[in-house]
Amino acid sequence: MSNKSEKQLKDLVEAYQQSSQDNAKNSNFPGHRNVVEKEPRRLREDPVAFMLNLGLYYNGTGWRGYNDYVGTKIYYPEFSARMKKMVLGSENVQKVIEELANRQALRLQETQNAKKVAKMSEKDREKMLKKQQKAFRRELQAVAKGIADKCVAKMDDIRFIRFFAFAINNVLVRLYHQGIHIKESEWVELKRVALLAQERKQSLILLPSHKSHIDYLVVSYLMFRLGFQIPHIVAGDNLDMPVVGSVLKNAGAFYIRREWGGDTLYKTVLEEYTVKLLQEGMNFECFVEGTRSRLGKLLQPKLGIVKIILDAMINNRFDDCHIVPISIGYDKIIETSTYANELLGNPKEKESLWGVITNTRLLQLKWGRVDVRVCKPYSLRGWLEDQLQHRGPMDLTDMSQKSILLKSLGYRVLSDINNINVVMPSALVGTVILTLRGRGVGRSELIRRVDWLTRIIRAKGGQVSEFHEMSTGDIVDRTIQIHKDLIGEHKGKDILEPTFYGINSFELSYYRNQVIHMFVEEAIVCAAMYTVVKFGGGKAMQRMKYDDMLREVSFLSSLLKLDMIYKPGGVESNTKRTVQWLVDNKVIELDSNGYVGLADFERQCGRENYDFLCFLIWPFIESYWLACVSLFSLAPPSVNGSGKPVWVDSKLFEKRSQSLGKTLFYQGDLSYLEAVNKETLASAMTRFEEQGIIIKRRHTSPKSWSEISLHEDYYPQRQNGLLLPSGQLWALVERIGTFRREGKNRRDNATVSTRVLRLADIIGEENLQQTPNQKNLIKKLNQDRAKL
Repeated sequence: MSNKSEKQLKDLVEAYQQSSQDNAKNSNFPGHRNVVEKEPRRLREDPVAFMLNLGLYYNGTGWRGYNDYVGTKIYYPEFSARMKKMVLGSENVQKVIEELANRQALRLQETQNAKKVAKMSEKDREKMLKKQQKAFRRELQAVAKGIADKCVAKMDDIRFIRFFAFAINNVLVRLYHQGIHIKESEWVELKRVALLAQERKQSLILLPSHKSHIDYLVVSYLMFRLGFQIPHIVAGDNLDMPVVGSVLKNAGAFYIRREWGGDTLYKTVLEEYTVKLLQEGMNFECFVEGTRSRLGKLLQPKLGIVKIILDAMINNRFDDCHIVPISIGYDKIIETSTYANELLGNPKEKESLWGVITNTRLLQLKWGRVDVRVCKPYSLRGWLEDQLQHRGPMDLTDMSQKSILLKSLGYRVLSDINNINVVMPSALVGTVILTLRGRGVGRSELIRRVDWLTRIIRAKGGQVSEFHEMSTGDIVDRTIQIHKDLIGEHKGKDILEPTFYGINSFELSYYRNQVIHMFVEEAIVCAAMYTVVKFGGGKAMQRMKYDDMLREVSFLSSLLKLDMIYKPGGVESNTKRTVQWLVDNKVIELDSNGYVGLADFERQCGRENYDFLCFLIWPFIESYWLACVSLFSLAPPSVNGSGKPVWVDSKLFEKRSQSLGKTLFYQGDLSYLEAVNKETLASAMTRFEEQGIIIKRRHTSPKSWSEISLHEDYYPQRQNGLLLPSGQLWALVERIGTFRREGKNRRDNATVSTRVLRLADIIGEENLQQTPNQKNLIKKLNQDRAKL
């Protein structure tokens, strides 16, 4: 390590020790810090302080100058031009341009007049070919330059980033008036690793959770504020809008397409840019979920950019980098109402981060605080070596074996994010309100259950947002005030105590889903037991053999695997550990004969903890039940259930499934409107495709689309033209239905099946109508047959 880095490391440790001593004297929670605590919020509140702060940014005073950060130098003139030159001049990009130019020139010759070409001498043909290759090379060079112009971040002007930091500082401190909170020891460890990485010209790969557009701003602002090299941010090209696109690009964003299919040149330029950044030791930020989570919980990993990074390291194109999972928690998410509309099938609103930044109405609101947690960084090469040692020899040139490693890395990052995730008060209050039976909850009961939930999360090793000397009652009142659009209060002289209820349960479920990862295994075990508990009766009637319960848990865990992130280990070992936890917490009991049932303590307290766990998982079970029921609309129309398969455009089928779900909800056959959300329905369809229940055909013309059909083994039978509740598909519907929340409207199974199948048949009639995409496909197939 160089003398400069050693001194920086020494200064870092001394500064942290001094800060820790000061915090210990002045705070009940040493080590936690609000990084914007002293920042002025509004010009009119304190004009002098505001203008003084502006002057400090303008003059580049202290940390605001951004001159002494850890990492490779950025923000100097011609930085982006240098990166473009390196990318476009790389051997791989030039090789692809050459190959494409040669291929296109040969293809052009094949389409030219054969007689004319035949009359030409060999020398003339070769001369013409070279001329065409040169023309195509020139065109492809221009195309590559256009791709690079779109991709490469313009981090050229240090004055811009100071102004940007000042603007974002003002947005964040006004929007989240209680600050941006960090755990200082985590950032000290990150800076220690960054100093070592700087010496070796290695990158930090920042992988935050993705809940909001604000995530981009929070991470970049903290990196600026705490003295790190600002990362290059992978962003979808949907954010490359007028004005805001250019601003974000100057702040480190580079835009990529959602899909690039067979565009070899685009893929090569993007890969080379990524590799050059890694070779130069540039920090990198991308969202492992691929998109913002509209459900509140982490999404399954999408690993396009991470795959490029892993491939490049396996091919020794750079030495190493450091993986840094980050969790970002908000008291309130700006986009939740938009998310709810999208999930219900309404058209997606135009992306507008600029709208968030400049929306004066939003900036007048006070939305609480942000909590950011950073996982201990780890070496990607070290992780790879550990995997190879654990799994044994692997052929890293084999795509299937490499994909196993990639998937393992993705789930490791998601697990790390869940482990450091801070549960915010909004999640605590929202979860309690949505997991209690009845129309509302009194303030005292709400406080008691929030206290219980806080204790149980901490006992399981989770983190809950720290609020210093605030009482639970104050925290609950503060949260209800922040979410007064989602949580209502019954008022009146004849109301004995404040009583709260969910105004918009669908939107409030976003916050409940933020804690589900803490209890997913316990919730599945409780749902498995519900298959006997729901029938009531005495204690002996509400129990089941452990092996029977394990079978139900295995089925449900497998069914929900695309929506839930489980702890490492197989279902048997996880279930054993989970059952022991439930026994220790007096929710269930396991007797000497191998029976599992509700514990006496749980019965005495009105089943409140058992119900809490069931309420967490029931909306997801309902979604999968709805998805399975909707498959009856794919039944062939013939009386005996045989005949040609019915193919339906996937997007159209999704909308019709949601229509079925909304109808069933309003008629009382579905307990949760959130079960209609298109994200979980899409996961269910993907799972059914994996299980061979449905078949999907994918098409690329006129644009990317797909259609689905029911596998013939699952065709339902008909009698007198009416669908019958029988066969493999109905057996699956009933199997999933055994875990569902019991309701008055669903106890008569025969009546339910009649109602549900009648509605499915109505959709089935609509599914027989061909869409424009299907008509074009048939037309194209007929034209191809005619040519043959």
